[in-house]
Amino acid sequence: MTPKTRMNTSAAGSRWLVPLLLAAGIGAAAGSGAANDAKAPQPAAKGVAALGRIEPAGGVLRVGAPSQPDAVSGAVLVAMHVERGQDVKAGQLLAELDTAAVGKARVAESRANVETARRNAKAATSIAEEACVRADVAGRQARRKAELLAKGLTSAEDADQARGEAEAGAAAGAARRSEASVAQSHIAAAEAVYARHGAELERSYVRAPTDGRVLDLYARPGELVDAEGVLELGRVSEMYAIAEVYETDIRHVRPGQRARVTSDALPAPLSGTVERIRPKVHKMDEIGTDPAARKDARIVEVEIRLDEPAAAANLTHLQPVALGKQLSTGFTGGGL
Repeated sequence: MTPKTRMNTSAAGSRWLVPLLLAAGIGAAAGSGAANDAKAPQPAAKGVAALGRIEPAGGVLRVGAPSQPDAVSGAVLVAMHVERGQDVKAGQLLAELDTAAVGKARVAESRANVETARRNAKAATSIAEEACVRADVAGRQARRKAELLAKGLTSAEDADQARGEAEAGAAAGAARRSEASVAQSHIAAAEAVYARHGAELERSYVRAPTDGRVLDLYARPGELVDAEGVLELGRVSEMYAIAEVYETDIRHVRPGQRARVTSDALPAPLSGTVERIRPKVHKMDEIGTDPAARKDARIVEVEIRLDEPAAAANLTHLQPVALGKQLSTGFTGGGL
C-alpha cells in the first residue's frame, strides 16, 4: 500500500506563541509585559490532522510535444536526450520528433532560396545602377546637343536623336530600378518562408520549459506521443508538503507557522514553514489507511515550504503515512 502523509497542527499553541515572539521583538519597553504574559496559563495545544503529499515548487509539469499542424495522427518520438533523475536547464533539448527530418529539409531548401534571392537582388541592383549611369550620360549629351542647336553648331536631326536616346535611357533606368526593387522584395519573401520553416522545425523538438529534474518518462523512441505527454519535470530545488486540512480546522492554520513532516519513507522528520493557504475548498484527494476516515470531507490545501528540499527531492508525490498509523506534521507559530 502506498504510504501517505499525515499532518497535525498545533493550533491553540500557535495562537499563543506568535504574540509572545512579536512582543519579544519590540524591545525593552515591552519586556515587563511580555514577562507577565509568559507567566500566564497557556492554553492546551489542539492537534489538527491532515493527509498530504510532497511536491516540487509549482507542482509537477507534464511536458508534452508541440502541436504538429501537418501531422494527421500525431508525432512519433525518435530520440530521448534525457534520463529519469537528470537535472535540466530551461530551454535544454529533451526529445526529438520524427517531423524533424522533413523540417530540416525544408529549412535547408528555404535557406538556399534566401541565398538565391540575395544574389539575384545584387545582380539586379548592379544592372539598375549601370542603366542609371547610361541614362545620366545620355541626358547630358542631349542637353549639350540642344545648346549646340541653339547656337547653330549642330543639326536638328542630331539634337533629336540625342534627345530620343536620353528618353530611352531614362526609361530603361526606371525599368531596371523597378526590377531591383522587386528582387529586394523576393529576399523578404524568401526570408519569411525561411523563418516559418525554422519555427516549424523547432516544433519538432521538446525543450525544458524551466529548470528542474526529470521525474518520469512517458514515451520511448518509436512510440507515438499521445495526450499523456513526453515526460514529467519538477523544480526540486524547492520542495513543498501539501497538506489537506479539514475546512473546520483551517482557522487554526496560518502562514508563518512552523511545520514538521514525518514518514516511514523518510530517514528523519522534515521541517518547514506554512507559506500559503490555497483559496479553494474541495473534496479530499488523499485517502489514508483509516477505514473510519471521512472519504467525502471538504478540505483546504496548505503549502508548507520545506527547509531542506534536498532531503525530499527524490520523493515527489510521497504521501507519508506509516502503515498502520498516521504520522503527523505539527504547525506552531514560533518553531518546532
